[in-house]
Amino acid sequence: MLSQANSVTGYQVNKRIHFQNVINGTSSYSSVWYPAMIMRLADLYLLYAEAINEYQGPTGEAYDYINLVRERAGLPTVQDAWTNFSTNPTKFQNKDGLREIIQRERVLELSFEAQWFWDAKRWKTAEEEFSSSISGWTYSGTTADEYYIRSMVFEPEFRKRNYLEPIAENILLNNPTLVQNPGW
Repeated sequence: MLSQANSVTGYQVNKRIHFQNVINGTSSYSSVWYPAMIMRLADLYLLYAEAINEYQGPTGEAYDYINLVRERAGLPTVQDAWTNFSTNPTKFQNKDGLREIIQRERVLELSFEAQWFWDAKRWKTAEEEFSSSISGWTYSGTTADEYYIRSMVFEPEFRKRNYLEPIAENILLNNPTLVQNPGW
C-alpha cells in the first residue's frame, strides 16, 4: 500500500528527491537513481564560519563564508540583513550573536538533511530542542477537512545521557580501564 511511503506527520519533503520520481496511482512508486551527496559545500562553509567565530569572534572571514551561502540563495549579506531589517542590528557584531545567527543559518540551509540532530547535540541544545511533542496532519484523510486535523504523532525523549552513546559491553570487557559513558 502506498500509504507506507507517506510521512507520519503528513508533511512531504522533496529535497533530495529526484524530480522524475512518480507516484503511479495508489499502489506503486517509480524512482530514478542518482548519486547521493556526502557533504554539501554550504555545510562546509557554515562549519568553517562557526569555527572562525568560536576561535576569533566575528571577523570578515567568518562573514565571507556565511555570505557565500546567503548569496547562492539570493539573500543580502548577513551584515546588511541584520543592520537594515532586524530589531537587533548589531547582533552579528559579537561572538554570541554571530553564533546564534550561524546556528539559525545551518538549521535553514541544511533542513531535512539529517544535520540538525547532530548540530543540536554538538551545541548542547538537544534537550531543549527535542523535548516538545511532534505533531502533524492526518495523512490518511481523503478530503481537506479530514486531512487538516492536527494530531500528536509522538513525544520524543532526549535526556542528558543521550549526548553520548553507550560504549558496547564487549569493548568495556576487552579494556577494563574504560568507563561507561554517564547514564548508561
